[in-house]
Amino acid sequence: MKYAFYPGCAGETTAREYNSSTLAVCSAMGIELVEMSDWNCCGASSAHSTSRSLAHALTGRNLAIAEKQAMPMAAICPACFVRMRETCLQVKNGSLSKDEISSLIDKPYTASFDVRHILDIVTAETEAVKKLVVKPLKGLRAAAYYGCYLVRPRELTGFDDTENPVSMDNLLESLGADAADWGGKVDCCGGSGSFTDRSMVKELAGKISDSAREVHADVIVSACGLCQANLETRQSGKNALPVVYFTELMGLAFGLDARKWFKKHIINPIPVFKKRGLL
Repeated sequence: MKYAFYPGCAGETTAREYNSSTLAVCSAMGIELVEMSDWNCCGASSAHSTSRSLAHALTGRNLAIAEKQAMPMAAICPACFVRMRETCLQVKNGSLSKDEISSLIDKPYTASFDVRHILDIVTAETEAVKKLVVKPLKGLRAAAYYGCYLVRPRELTGFDDTENPVSMDNLLESLGADAADWGGKVDCCGGSGSFTDRSMVKELAGKISDSAREVHADVIVSACGLCQANLETRQSGKNALPVVYFTELMGLAFGLDARKWFKKHIINPIPVFKKRGLL
């Protein structure tokens, strides 16, 4: 299990704890993530809205780098994953010719390897996850939040159900946590609208966090750097819920030093974990 790893812009900056926890848990699982050399921004979420050529050029260059390393690509950001996978699939089905993409990026690209999101990769190894759990997350009630991008549309993303995904829920259960059954798991958090319409994002994030509180969740669990930031900084009302990454919870259950990741959060999740006897 070896992948060309694409951390993306957020993974190197605002979502560093997502990046570092991903590398740590994948290493524990025997999944080798080899960071791509000289990768560039994938263009999400504006390039594909303004220029087809620019969008494919940005993603195509990254895909060509991964292909040169002779590995499938692994991404942690749903937007990066979707943008990269769309270009890859269009080359595979011929709607974007190999000559056109190669001309756009000035290097060959043949779509010989797949693109996968890290959630898809780790949840396909359930037995390996269970064997590594040394500190079951017993008593922790977690609301798995997929967001509106990660599993939609199914023909593009290639895994899980679009309306009621369960891969992260099953992962949380395998870690010993109680995965809450709730209605907000694929609601939109506002995405990059946080840069243009904060009131709209605050309203959407507030509804999601309210929904999680209604089912008595201790934490919201994210698989996206932007979703995590929106939910953590735009919640309304009192009793703000911590928003953590699924890889951080994996690290905690694996007995890794998860505290160093939790300390980077704006809403400190450590008190919740101490309350549940997990730290």
